[in-house]
Amino acid sequence: MPFRKKHKEESEVFTDSLNDILFILLMFFLIVATLANPNVIRVGLPRGSKDTKAKQDIMVSIDKNQQFFLGTRKVPREQFDSLLSSEIRKYRALRDTPVVVINADTGALYGEVFRVMKIAKKDSAKVVARVEQ
Repeated sequence: MPFRKKHKEESEVFTDSLNDILFILLMFFLIVATLANPNVIRVGLPRGSKDTKAKQDIMVSIDKNQQFFLGTRKVPREQFDSLLSSEIRKYRALRDTPVVVINADTGALYGEVFRVMKIAKKDSAKVVARVEQ
């Protein structure tokens, strides 16, 4: 008994262009969602009218090789703390609070810069840090 197969054509919906549109919409909403942060508080920040320069009583420089300079004089790392403290005390005798300007290379370690700041603050000096490129 021969059975006949019925060839029924199935209808097909082409969704290629729909997939492209959905992908573009998904990317758009992902980008917009990352840019819009609802937890941000907008605050008007003050602006300065002049560029103020700090007095440079004591200049400390740290280069990329972690070498310390007090003014233009190269100072060994072991003696730096005591020499900086004595310089601050010398300037404090002349005026109220000396200003220590730290000129650090971008290759200098942050820990060394913070150590210099800590020494200067301990001896009650003002500290201004500047990073050179």
